[in-house]
Amino acid sequence: MRLFKDIEKVNQIDFLPWQNDALKAFSAKMKDREYLFPCIPAIQSFSLGHLRYGFIGHPESNQTSIELASLLKEFTINCNEYGKYTTLIIFFETPQNLITNRTVEDFELLFWKQLSNLNKLDEKGWPIHIPRNPSEHEWEYCFHGEQYFMYCATPKHEKRKSRYFPYMMMAITPRWVLQEFNKNKRYAKKIKEQVRERIKKYDNISTHSALNSYGNIDNHEWKQYFLRDDNTELPKCPFLRSLVDKED
Repeated sequence: MRLFKDIEKVNQIDFLPWQNDALKAFSAKMKDREYLFPCIPAIQSFSLGHLRYGFIGHPESNQTSIELASLLKEFTINCNEYGKYTTLIIFFETPQNLITNRTVEDFELLFWKQLSNLNKLDEKGWPIHIPRNPSEHEWEYCFHGEQYFMYCATPKHEKRKSRYFPYMMMAITPRWVLQEFNKNKRYAKKIKEQVRERIKKYDNISTHSALNSYGNIDNHEWKQYFLRDDNTELPKCPFLRSLVDKED
């Protein structure tokens, strides 16, 4: 398993057909000038070559979690060298029969299963300054000592286009990247407002109420990781149980 950069320059012969297809779909989404992808920082990161990409297996497989842990560990160790907007993009092998026979909620469970498995494979302990309970507003996912914002897109999202991708996909952004972005408060506020407006135009559904900003008292990061194709949400975070189990 290895990370890739500059996906439009790599030799496509090195990839499987589904991997080539995923790269083309991602590039098209980032470069689409008619239907502008809402996340402006993501487009900037793509254009600057700050993104890193990885391919892993079937999202139902435990082996896939091992592959994810390996790639995320490599990314965590080296991410400071990748650029100030860096994010890790992970593409899951997502066969058609899985897409046909699963719902958005099924993919949601697979996403949390992967995060739970990832935590069990983490070689470092949970950072002492981050709450262990996801219901606390300062909680966020951590791996190998790094704080991360998680984003998941699936092939089953139809109305919430900002969360659609033809393969199950995760975008994993270090907290320090977001902190750097927020240093210029006036600029950050302007970009966030533009992102919100783009979401309204991009999606065929109202903006999800879970969207918020890290650190706000009424914010829950985990709710933003996986947004359903409607405005419902899980009553509690599935990850807490896995963290307790690991400690036991």
